[in-house]
Amino acid sequence: MISPRLLEQVPSKCKEGLGLALASDDDGAVMVFHWCNKSLVRIMGFDQADVIGQRATIFVSPDMDQSAHLLTIDKLMRWEHFSVMVRLYKKNGDPVWVTMTWTPLTDPEDGSRWWLCSLIELQSRSTPLKNVIELANDASTNDLVANYTEQIAFLESENRRLRSIATAVTRDSNEDPLTGLSNRRHFEANLSIWISSLRRSGTAFAILYIDLDRFKAINDTLGHEAGDSLLVAVASMLKRITSDSDLVARLGGDEFVILRPLGESALEISGLADVIMQEMSKPFEYGGKLVSCGASVGLAIADENTKNPEEIVGDADTALYHAKSAGRGRWSFFTAEMHTKSLATRHLATELLVACEREEFVPYFQPLVNASTGQITGVEVLVRWSHPTKGLMPPADFLGVAAQMGILAKIDAILFSRLAEAVTYLDKAHTKLSRFAINVSAGRLSDTTLLHEIKVSGIDPTRLTVELVESVYLEQIHSTTSWTLEELREIGVEIAVDDFGTGHASVQGLLQINPDILKIDRQFIQPAAESQRSRALIESLIGIGKSLGLKVVAEGVETEDQAQLARELGCDILQGFYFGKPMAGFDLFKMLNQTSGCLWRSISKLPQVELSIDKLP
Repeated sequence: MISPRLLEQVPSKCKEGLGLALASDDDGAVMVFHWCNKSLVRIMGFDQADVIGQRATIFVSPDMDQSAHLLTIDKLMRWEHFSVMVRLYKKNGDPVWVTMTWTPLTDPEDGSRWWLCSLIELQSRSTPLKNVIELANDASTNDLVANYTEQIAFLESENRRLRSIATAVTRDSNEDPLTGLSNRRHFEANLSIWISSLRRSGTAFAILYIDLDRFKAINDTLGHEAGDSLLVAVASMLKRITSDSDLVARLGGDEFVILRPLGESALEISGLADVIMQEMSKPFEYGGKLVSCGASVGLAIADENTKNPEEIVGDADTALYHAKSAGRGRWSFFTAEMHTKSLATRHLATELLVACEREEFVPYFQPLVNASTGQITGVEVLVRWSHPTKGLMPPADFLGVAAQMGILAKIDAILFSRLAEAVTYLDKAHTKLSRFAINVSAGRLSDTTLLHEIKVSGIDPTRLTVELVESVYLEQIHSTTSWTLEELREIGVEIAVDDFGTGHASVQGLLQINPDILKIDRQFIQPAAESQRSRALIESLIGIGKSLGLKVVAEGVETEDQAQLARELGCDILQGFYFGKPMAGFDLFKMLNQTSGCLWRSISKLPQVELSIDKLP
């Protein structure tokens, strides 16, 4: 049976043909319909009895467009909210063009996962052309000519498509079809030849690994056609600035490589990197608009002193990562220090996988204090890794590598499980915490499983605050993240913007997100007590927040003077070591009981509380 609370969500989701399908927890593409409305059966020509109990494949025909079918399966497996225009077939065999939208839902009562399917019929493409002979019996001559002309146009379009496919199939297998550069296969074959030549005759060479800096943002904002145009332009530029003795290849996506003989000096290689930087700093024109992209480059050299020339691609990739970490828009040579760091990173990655299996991640808590009363209003939840030999590790030591590995979702799931236990435990203290703030990365905001984890965690969503790093929402917001934020608000989760002012500060970005809370970064708060200029900047940031009706949090408060100043300037909430460092649940429980939740008075220092670093029981 479908719970009434789940059905209450349906009218707000879609007003067209609707169906609710119960999905498998393991695979979002496996589902069975349990309910549909009259509009859906009208569009598809089915009876409700034909739909209930059937999988969604009841609407799929053998000649369904393969790309649309694969896209649909991929999105369903990833639990993503999406729409696709596709041709389906009614029960009687008649085709019907529809916009199909899939929205993931979670039943609040039992945590079961569902899909809400919405179908909107597209009248302008509702049926394909009939056979010309059939038209003669029921259409005027003008209609016959018009439909015949349309059919010819359709057949010509199909012929062009088939010729394009044939061209792609017969094209040289060594060529990237979009840019005309060498593809990965051709590059790897030539690299083996160059390595053999190095071993045989000592012919040294270099590799330049190039990655575009803002390619994803351009793809998301201007579309894939703009992205493809940019890739073609970059390929043309690389061919123009390289010589015939170089090999230029596109490895895939926005990654390019150049193989070049070393020549007399490595300065020639760095000079080529400089030219690439200069060329990529120029704006790219698309659709009458100038678009900035930029690139980062990693360089590595294979010569007679290189022990493992087979690893040169990995070395260049490591140098590329170093260039991006240093701020993008630059190049970096691979060094022995990078090699040592790379080995350490690989070892850390192995340990992180084991840590996920053993669930070694625990929540720590830092107080958030009301600036007017000094009373604790909530806590920020921070992850710690309880390492078996290194002890308690802060997030800065492992989250970067975890993000590269794509395991943040696993760590978050472990943290949510531990947080639910901690909330139950902390609620037994004399002072009850009203809010628990959790940090969310860009990737997690695009992952709809975040919503599912919150809904099934057992924690009241109205006690949760999701904190977004400013660069996340300004650079990477798109339809999926917007939908996730809307769903979070709908269930009562507060939205906070963290570290405001440290990235590309934008009021427009704030309007897009429409947060409840604005957190001013510590680098502005800490010098404000001695610097009039810093104080004026903080007043401006607070003014932005207040003009939008937001609560303002001062981060990094470490002294009484900073606390007093932040309150006087208009901050609503204070956070920092002055009120307490991140602590285990046991220590927070003790603090709440010893202070009755009052952590600060403007005329006195914070009460001294003896705390141990015990783990959560």
